[in-house]
Amino acid sequence: MARNRSSARRRQRSVRVTVAVSLLAVASVAVLAALPTQSPALLSVAAVTAVVLGWAAVRIVWTEVLQSRRENATDRAATATAYKSLFSQRAAEHAEFTTAMTERLAESHHTLHEYHGAMVQAQRETALALVRAEAAESAHAAAMIRMAELERSIEMLHAEDTVEDLVAFDEKIAEASGKHAEKKTAKLA
Repeated sequence: MARNRSSARRRQRSVRVTVAVSLLAVASVAVLAALPTQSPALLSVAAVTAVVLGWAAVRIVWTEVLQSRRENATDRAATATAYKSLFSQRAAEHAEFTTAMTERLAESHHTLHEYHGAMVQAQRETALALVRAEAAESAHAAAMIRMAELERSIEMLHAEDTVEDLVAFDEKIAEASGKHAEKKTAKLA
């Protein structure tokens, strides 16, 4: 459509300019034809015709210039309107993008703070678990030491019982052999 309009405008402009040039050519031919005749009436008619045709040509060209200016102004206004519309659209898209990015950034900061808080909490729990583990390990070591002491005590008690049992057993044997010897002596006597 724009091509057709510009083609039509160019053809029309060419026709207008061609008509204006033709008018000036006719005026020039009329003056040049009247000059050799040296007739004041013919020169006057040629001069008046040249002036009228010259003004007609100027008017045609001036009309063409004004129409070109109007068309260019209309084109510029349409371009400005399109640019304004495009600018408004881009500004809205930019505002939307800025809002979305601001929200995403705020959300990422919030998530980062949550992760940081979770990490600090995990570190605290790990430290408490380590303290508990060290306390349990210390209690375990103390229990192992106490158990070893108790085992030694039990062994010592067993050893003491064994010695006492042996002493009692020896005493019983000695008593039994004393009674046996008395019985033997009593039988012999």
